[in-house]
Amino acid sequence: MTKTIHPIAGGIALLMILGFWLSTAWSELFTDAATVATVKSLIPWGFLILVPAIATAGISGARLSARRRGPLVASKQKRMPFIAANGMLILIPSAFYLSFKAQAGAFDTAFYAVQGLELVAGAVNITLLGLNMRDGLRLVSGRRRQPA
Repeated sequence: MTKTIHPIAGGIALLMILGFWLSTAWSELFTDAATVATVKSLIPWGFLILVPAIATAGISGARLSARRRGPLVASKQKRMPFIAANGMLILIPSAFYLSFKAQAGAFDTAFYAVQGLELVAGAVNITLLGLNMRDGLRLVSGRRRQPA
């Protein structure tokens, strides 16, 4: 069961963060302030899906890794604290701050500074989660990286 739940939860988490990032970038680059405010207001509601997905992926990943060892498992385990810290310390607080600022129509320097930080931190998490997905697929398929 854990082997089924883990990739589903991880995939949902990656898709949610990618969706947040793309909707933010698209709205900032190609739409008006009202659309940006709507996007920024809706993202925190997505946490109702994202947070359980990340938690489920983390718990199921810990259970799966208890029985496995190797460089791919170690790499995934090393990335997870950065993913979690980035989400808890930067992405979630930024999303709430930007939501409140956007709802107030306060598109000022502070808004765009935090928006820039959020986009960078989001890109980092997308990359790290993508690397974890790649390594997880390699673990499942039995393919290992060949030494150079």
